Amino acid sequence: MNVKDLLSLKNKVILVTGGSGNYGRCIVEGLAEADATVITTSRNLESAQSTAAAFRNNGYDVHAMQVDQGDPASVRALKAQVAQSFGRLDGFVNNAVSRPMKGYNAPIEQFEESMNVNATGMMDLLRELTDLIVQSGGGSVISISSMMGMFGPDLTNYEGTTMGDLPPDYFFHNAGLINLTRYMAQMLGGKNVRFNCISPGGLFNNQPQAFLDNYCKKVPLRRMANRDDIKGLVVLLASDAGAYINGENILMDGGLNA
Repeated sequence: MNVKDLLSLKNKVILVTGGSGNYGRCIVEGLAEADATVITTSRNLESAQSTAAAFRNNGYDVHAMQVDQGDPASVRALKAQVAQSFGRLDGFVNNAVSRPMKGYNAPIEQFEESMNVNATGMMDLLRELTDLIVQSGGGSVISISSMMGMFGPDLTNYEGTTMGDLPPDYFFHNAGLINLTRYMAQMLGGKNVRFNCISPGGLFNNQPQAFLDNYCKKVPLRRMANRDDIKGLVVLLASDAGAYINGENILMDGGLNA
């Protein structure tokens, strides 16, 4: 098959949670550019609708749905809505997170709140949407983790800034997500569903100059990730071009941890 055809997502329905966020919006854009029908979700339906409308104005096939992944009833309602509206699901980008903890000494109740959404709720959503993908004949699940799920924090990056009080739930959940990807790949063996994970490094988001200087001098490419860097990787893993990539965690950090 021609490589352009392998990378095409035409006639595939792919759902992206947190599609209005920093990486989420890039992911929605990349999938839509590869001709997928994309569903972007948010707890705030108006936010998802605004994102979808912006892409539709540019000629892309993007739709909005609401889901609160911490609410089992909302998760099941999303699954039913996707099945009713599209009759199938070919891909799921597991991207949405909640970050109630703001630092090491944050109230422990905030860790519990984070766990409810980012662990229990995420697993609920992952199982339900995977079930829909299996019913549709198979497809691809891509989870967005972080390099901080693989390594401890480098606190020298924050020297000269007021940053650096890093929340423990971020490291905990991202590390768990990487191994959960391997678990799902094995448990769903024979179901024609591939599970992969992407662990990005830092995304440029107008951070303080001191942080940018500290961070970028350690990266062989001498920059943070930009908003195009993740698009090709997501399309690869969602498409037939990635048909034999399964159970992997791909570190996308510009060589920072080489």
